[in-house]
Amino acid sequence: MNTTHTLCLLVVGLLSVWAPVPGRLLAQEKPKVQVQIPDPGVPEAMTMEGKFVRAAYNNEGYVIIGYQVANRSIGEEWMMLDFGIALRDNVPDFTFKREALSLELPDGKTLPLPTIMEQREANTKALDMRAKVQRDSINYFPPNASQACAVVFFPDLTSRALPRDEIEISDQRACVGRLFFHIPGGIKHGQHWLNVKFDKSVIRVPFRILTEDEEKLLSKNYKDIEKQVKDAFKKKD
Repeated sequence: MNTTHTLCLLVVGLLSVWAPVPGRLLAQEKPKVQVQIPDPGVPEAMTMEGKFVRAAYNNEGYVIIGYQVANRSIGEEWMMLDFGIALRDNVPDFTFKREALSLELPDGKTLPLPTIMEQREANTKALDMRAKVQRDSINYFPPNASQACAVVFFPDLTSRALPRDEIEISDQRACVGRLFFHIPGGIKHGQHWLNVKFDKSVIRVPFRILTEDEEKLLSKNYKDIEKQVKDAFKKKD
């Protein structure tokens, strides 16, 4: 998999970062729009790789998600996320199970990953169709993760891959797939968190289901907001 120059610089510059400071802004140049960095409550660093692409990592693991489809599915009871996972360099391989994934909603409720049968009985074809035109690349991984692999908790029905409840992850493999969550009452605007439990730590990937006005604001000020996120997680002297 290709690794962008930007991510390489971020990974090198943020290796020793642990705890984020919510709302921290470095303002030598006054930003047009000031944002509050969401506090995950666990030691990690975060990056923005696109308007609907978020990554988070610590010294053990790396997780990236794409959520444009979710943001286009307001009110619907099933959410689809593009999901990528890898271990950091020299971290021992381990078996990653579907039970290690959960979703925290804006109201604080946490939902488990549904079973493959629950997802297929729900008929999520509309999400699959939407993903064909409303999907962002999540091909941004640390340099050590250069081998492609599949996350097959929810394989496409057109694929030959069989669903499995666990995958083997390593520091060499960039594993990518789809996740589905059942959202009783439908997807709502606001701050969400994808919780990912590794062997020795937890990563919480923040993503916000945006209103139309919030999306316009982000689109207009993306570079400025991206800089604030980067500044919030710069390596401390």
